[in-house]
Amino acid sequence: MRIEPATADRFTDVATVLNPRGREEACWCLHWRLPPQGVGREEHLRELASGDPAPGLLAYLGPGDDGAEDDARGEEAGGEEVAGWLGLAPRSASRTLQRSRVLPAGDPESWPTTWAVMCVTVRPGYRRRSVARALLRGGVDYARSHGARAIEGFPVEPEPGRRVPVGAAFVGTVGLFEGAGFARVGPTSATSGRLQRWVMRLELEPR
Repeated sequence: MRIEPATADRFTDVATVLNPRGREEACWCLHWRLPPQGVGREEHLRELASGDPAPGLLAYLGPGDDGAEDDARGEEAGGEEVAGWLGLAPRSASRTLQRSRVLPAGDPESWPTTWAVMCVTVRPGYRRRSVARALLRGGVDYARSHGARAIEGFPVEPEPGRRVPVGAAFVGTVGLFEGAGFARVGPTSATSGRLQRWVMRLELEPR
């Protein structure tokens, strides 16, 4: 598995994960960093991908990795396919999060150095193969390399014995974040798929 920044030259892969059907109303992982008035979401994300830091990370898998079913995915022999996306950014670039009534805004002075994980998406055919885990760990490294002092996420905790519905899983799970070293800070009044979201935080030491 290879984790790469979602730069402008990889935008086709970004679209493959975030908007595979070409829907005009696609979210494009921009709920917390909405485009200016009159600018479309795809256009805005493409612009973000042209800057540094990148607006997210992409995971790639080669043929046969971890039992991949190449024929079912239409993957070319010897090629590599994009498997997932992780959206993240400093709080200073996440205007909607700064104004949220259900998630903590944090200290404005810390916004430039506190990053937030916005969403994680794994394509069908690649799920339950540790793609999300690799993306989250890659996100921690990427945030640290750009001066982050802490990184936070707001995942849900599954009900005992039940899996998180696919429509709610884009925020991640508490177990996913705990596996990457994050600690629980506390519950929030936010929900995803009627499941409560938690504040998870990882303090980062500079390299």
